[in-house]
Amino acid sequence: MTDITTTAERPITEEADFLRIRSIDHLRFWVGNAKQAMHFWWKGFGFTPVAYSGLETGNRRSASYVLESGKIRFVVTAAYSPTDEIAAHQMLHGDGVKHVALGVDDVEHAYKATTERGAVGVWGPRETRDDNGTLRTSAIRTYGEVIHVFIDRTDYKGAFAPGYEPLDLPARGAGLEAVDHVVGNVQLGKMNHWVDFYHRVMGFRQLLHFDNQDIGTEYSALMSKVMQDGTGRIKFPINEPAEGKRKSQIEEYLDFYMGPGVQHIAMASGDILATVELLRARGIEFLRVPDQYYDLMADRVGEINEPWEEIAKQGILVDRDDEGYLLQIFSRPIQDRPTAFIEVIERHGSRGFGKGNFKALFEALELEQEARGNL
Repeated sequence: MTDITTTAERPITEEADFLRIRSIDHLRFWVGNAKQAMHFWWKGFGFTPVAYSGLETGNRRSASYVLESGKIRFVVTAAYSPTDEIAAHQMLHGDGVKHVALGVDDVEHAYKATTERGAVGVWGPRETRDDNGTLRTSAIRTYGEVIHVFIDRTDYKGAFAPGYEPLDLPARGAGLEAVDHVVGNVQLGKMNHWVDFYHRVMGFRQLLHFDNQDIGTEYSALMSKVMQDGTGRIKFPINEPAEGKRKSQIEEYLDFYMGPGVQHIAMASGDILATVELLRARGIEFLRVPDQYYDLMADRVGEINEPWEEIAKQGILVDRDDEGYLLQIFSRPIQDRPTAFIEVIERHGSRGFGKGNFKALFEALELEQEARGNL
């Protein structure tokens, strides 16, 4: 196996950025009820429904809605048949992210390069067409049942993909602008395996490393390594549980998701105070750290642009590093199972992930776990 300590942190080279990833094109959730999931993202988070595929468009397998907010694109998909793979996935895991799709210039090159480096292919380069042009895709496996879809939209001008029709549903946006990072939870002892996968197979490099001394409390902890592509725009933190006196949030996720998967999606806002106020008014629930967190925050963080009283009122967390500061907040789980959740983040120079907030966040999470009887 590649020596992660010497390769994952070496400088980015042109070879390391061989995939030339343009963006996170979309995240596809496999869900139990696509119409209701669409309504949640539409009315709760302010996403605009832009496309639909289903019985009315000739799709006899599944119903899908495409939603957008800024540069973020989510797809929610549910099967019509209980024997479909989508239904089986949802029965086992609950609603969860199945596709993390990456925009690339050449899906054939992306597939060939990653499979030659050890990736397991899901489907090889293929084209789908309609009157709006040609869409090219290929796909490989990553942790759990998550797959990376490589997608090239250069020659496609439709609403989303062949088989989808545009929707015209007005939405009241909440200021969510882009995907900041996508976090995966894996089993104890598997973090370095997937760090090596992203380095060796996809040319990513390690940005940060947190151990159980950084992320933990008296009772539970986790370890995390942050992988990023050559541009620094695509960030995939990988978490694994650490030994503790009680069950960590990662173990709880793995137990209820029945294996590895996407733990949370961080979405960037240009005005987190306004975004969170809107989301709360629409019924989105957020974790609340202990009030004592705010007693020393100004001394720890220093001067920021936002008013401290509003930060405390909204329950926003703040952290600073050598490059600037960030503001962040985490939702409660977005379904009945304590699995996936959402982070809202606003960056002011900082490229970090809120290391100074980890202890307070874990304490808040442990209160939630205790209320669920899972600590």
